This record gives sequence, structure tokens and C-alpha cells, in this order.
Amino acid sequence: RGEIMGVVRPSLTVLLPSSEEQDQGNVALVCLANRGFPEGALVSWEVDGLEVSQGVVTSPEEEKEGLYRRSSTLTLSKAGWEQGELYTCRVSHFQHTQASPFHRSQCLV
Repeated sequence: RGEIMGVVRPSLTVLLPSSEEQDQGNVALVCLANRGFPEGALVSWEVDGLEVSQGVVTSPEEEKEGLYRRSSTLTLSKAGWEQGELYTCRVSHFQHTQASPFHRSQCLV
């Protein structure tokens, strides 16, 4: 018999660019939504409070051990990266939204 499982919110992790990457042509920000249930997590990006879609690639959801994960990458030119200050990855999953904001200055060494 099957188990009935409630909604499990995915964990949210943002991978920030290294200082070496920031010195090169493009900067990639990666957001991971991991171990949610059921499927249906939506990932979006904001720069300085405005939603962006250009340069965003989001993977299909993958199932592992009955839970779902997906990743989203925001790729910016070095100039575009330097224009923004507040970057936010937002994951909406059913009626719950999680956000992981960070400041570009946090990435400067």
C-alpha cells in the first residue's frame, strides 16, 4: 500500500561565483532547490528587486528517492553582474515561497 506524504518544502542553496570567475567574461549564479515533494517547484531570479528571465536556464525536475530537485543558473556578463547589487533566487512550491537574497559585495574579496 502507498504512503500518503504531505508537502515537503525543498531546501534552497545558492552557489556564488568565485573571485576568479568574476574577473573573467561571464558570471554564473546557481540556485539549487533540493529534496522537495511533490514536484512542482518553480525557480525565479531577481536583480535589485526586478524579476529577470534573460540568461536564466532552469533544469527539469529530477526525482531521487521519492523527492524532487531542480537547479537554475543565471548567467550574466561581467558588466551586467557589476550593475546589480541585490541578487535573489526565489523558489515557489505550492503556497510557500522561499527566497535566498545576497549582495554582490558579499562576493568581493
